[in-house]
This record gives sequence, C-alpha cells and structure tokens, in this order.
Amino acid sequence: MATINTLSVLFILVPILGALLLVLNLLLAVHNPDNQKIQSFECGFSAFSQTRSRFSVAFYLVGILFLLFDLEIILIFPYAVSAYNNEAYGLWMVVIFILILTLGFVFEFGKGALKISLVEPDANSSSSSAVGSKNDYIV
Repeated sequence: MATINTLSVLFILVPILGALLLVLNLLLAVHNPDNQKIQSFECGFSAFSQTRSRFSVAFYLVGILFLLFDLEIILIFPYAVSAYNNEAYGLWMVVIFILILTLGFVFEFGKGALKISLVEPDANSSSSSAVGSKNDYIV
C-alpha cells in the first residue's frame, strides 16, 4: 500500500475544509440586512463627509516598504536562531542580503519616494512635481 505524504493530505484536506465551511456559512447564517447594517460608518459614527476621499499613492509605497522589511525579518530569523551552528558562509550571505536591502532603501530615499505630501494639490494647477502631483492620487 502506498504511503500518504503529509503534504498531500494538507493540499487535499484544506481546500475541502475551506469549501465545506463556506457552504455551511451560506446555508446556516442568518441573512437579514437592514438599513443600519448596509450603511458605511466611520469609527462607529455616521460618516462626516464622503468616505471615498483622495489620498496620495505615497502611502502605498510606505506599505510596500513595510512589507519588504517585514519579509527581511522573516528571512533573517532562521539565521538568528541557528547562529551558533552557522559558519562564516551563512554570516556573509546574511550580510550581503542586508547590504542589498540597505542599498535599495538608500536609493528609494534618495529618489524621494518616501516623501509624503499631506497637502492635496489644487485641481486647477498643472504642476508635475515628483510626489504630490495630480496623477499621484487615487480616488
């Protein structure tokens, strides 16, 4: 008889369990949306103004940088746990990895990608600055 690999069971069981739980939710959950449940809210209060306000794309860049450096921690953590067992080769690989990320960070900082303009540009102005221009805003 063939042995069943644990990873195979995971790839088979997880989608079946996920689909089963979704179907059970659709069948058993109470669906009675009223006017209060459908309305948008802002921190528990009624919205003061339009909830779809414009904001700078620079906020996305900060989020992407956060994810990048968060992944850096995840990739360095195994080395930190086994630092006494690693040799010089492992240390140099981590140093090169951190050096590449640091050079990328310095490059982005030098290009001004981390400057966030908190003032929304005037709709009539046609300035084309690097950050904060009319095209840098998401609606």
